[in-house]
Amino acid sequence: VQLQASGGGLVQAGGSLRLSCAVTGANFKIFSLGWYRQAPGKERESIANITIGGATDYADSVAGRFTVSRDNVRRTMYLQMSRLKSEDTAVYYCHLYGSSRSSWSQGTQVTVSS
Repeated sequence: VQLQASGGGLVQAGGSLRLSCAVTGANFKIFSLGWYRQAPGKERESIANITIGGATDYADSVAGRFTVSRDNVRRTMYLQMSRLKSEDTAVYYCHLYGSSRSSWSQGTQVTVSS
């Protein structure tokens, strides 16, 4: 199983970015997926999850600003990030889990300038 995260970059505070996570080598439809991030000097934290059926949940820090979605045909998960803040600066990772499987992407850097 391979996960490829992309879409990070430099954006001004208040702006938007969309991250993508492309999955290969797995039956995409049977796994739940999540986004995590790790800021400098901090632990990796879960920020958004989406189940097989499309149910979502979010960390309080991003609820109302970030939206996670999945496209089972394209085998891709997305994270639409809006109203970005400087505290959203971090390396972002996607995670596939379920059926005793857990796989991670490499990180994609998001930097929000104030």
